[in-house]
Amino acid sequence: MSSSVQEYLEKHMLSRKIEDAVNAAVRAKTPDPVLFISNHLKKGVPSVITKVKARQILDSRGIPTVEVDLFTNKGLFRASSPSASSSSPSGLVYEAGELRDGDKAAYLGNGVTRAVRNINEKLSQAIVGMDPTLQNQIDQAIIDLDKTQHKKGELGGNAILAVSIAACKAGAAEKEARTFILFHVPLYKHIADISGRGSSHVLPVPSFTLISGGKHAGNNLAIRDIMILPVGAKRFEEAMQMGSETPLLQRNTVHRDVMLVKMAVLLLTFIEGLDLVKEAIDRTGYNDKIKIAVDVAATDFCIGTKYDLDYKSPNKSGQNFKSGEDMVEMYKELCRDYPIVSIEDPFDMEDWEQVKYFSELGICQVVGDGLLMSNSKRIERAIHEHACNALLLKVNQIGTVTEAIEVVKMAKDAQWGVIISQRSGETDDSFIADLSVGLATGQIKAGAPCRRRAPLVLLSLLKKDQDTSGSAGMKSLKAIALLGVGVSWLLSFTTIAYVDESEPDLECPSYPWPHQGILR
Repeated sequence: MSSSVQEYLEKHMLSRKIEDAVNAAVRAKTPDPVLFISNHLKKGVPSVITKVKARQILDSRGIPTVEVDLFTNKGLFRASSPSASSSSPSGLVYEAGELRDGDKAAYLGNGVTRAVRNINEKLSQAIVGMDPTLQNQIDQAIIDLDKTQHKKGELGGNAILAVSIAACKAGAAEKEARTFILFHVPLYKHIADISGRGSSHVLPVPSFTLISGGKHAGNNLAIRDIMILPVGAKRFEEAMQMGSETPLLQRNTVHRDVMLVKMAVLLLTFIEGLDLVKEAIDRTGYNDKIKIAVDVAATDFCIGTKYDLDYKSPNKSGQNFKSGEDMVEMYKELCRDYPIVSIEDPFDMEDWEQVKYFSELGICQVVGDGLLMSNSKRIERAIHEHACNALLLKVNQIGTVTEAIEVVKMAKDAQWGVIISQRSGETDDSFIADLSVGLATGQIKAGAPCRRRAPLVLLSLLKKDQDTSGSAGMKSLKAIALLGVGVSWLLSFTTIAYVDESEPDLECPSYPWPHQGILR
């Protein structure tokens, strides 16, 4: 062997590395030692981001959004940004703005080629060469590029989020390599790690939308959604079964057809919608195991300081306004007469006094969506004023994975519940399923099993449930009752979540907040 070859081998320690790889293959008794040795050597190379390439795709509504391919020497990692913005013009100033082209000749102005160009020409330069496991540093480098004062208006929140999610996926793959694990490291475990949560993982209680109303629905129902929550399920798989067996979510059944006729005939007031959902629950036989959640989205029908629940009925609109106090009394009656355990946005997004008063009654979980906009400053204010007790997190409103982790921590420190939510414009990226499990949010809002988009997220969670309970040496996911009392709460609530006990040293978490999972 020539001296130059010997020097090269010694410089890069090739002999030692190859010998280690061969010994590892022998210990593993692998049937394909060449492939094993190749993978072993590849895992020993520190990974860096080598390339970022973006493109325009269409979301579930046929509206353009951003998709990113992020490359490292470990492979390609793809992510896309969910799409939607606040239904309230005043809410747009609080969320990460989507950057769209504005060219009415293409996609009615909704194209995202400017956001794509920003990724390919600016964001890629900022993060190429960075370690994909350093999520915080990657996200900060991205944010620092945007010179706008508030919410990523120059580069586009849609561009920033897609890159951030892709980097998160690459970080999970690199973690697998650095620990020399020969099996896939789940993305949710990587998210749990970078959030500082530890090794326990919680599958969320899903909310299934049964009836949709609000400004975009073709009925007279003023509120946005009436949902069911299978809080009595012991596993996520059982929760999915409960939801799928509910008549309004089944296709081609007599019960469902009868209920749809009732919806058409009754034209659906709030009470009539709740009656239909209660009837659907009764037909399942899961009466005590399924509760109701309501997304009121009251900002949509707030006029000044009054609320018009008949705003979609031309013959009635404006004739029966309700004050904030009237709305409180209505909610109290509804929670008494129906198994409602969660109400989202019960008042206008700026009606802080009423939502604070209602939350302090301790009747149910009070969720801030439009109230909070996933905005850290509004969340901080709501915590300080005790304005609600649960956060609805929409990742595209906040912009990066790191910022999402930070607001979830804020909410949990305040003893709040947390719900991860999909958007109206979804893609085939089920990232929010891993985010929910990794951050142990305990709740997820992802439509319903029969909807077109929802199965992507729900099936991802179902696989996580099955993977952790069906393998040899793994314990099943069990439902645990968690009792807690919030500082501003008059009542104690029992809550439920599905906890992953697949690791032998895993302990059931003792959550201090009363709404982890869902009120039961």
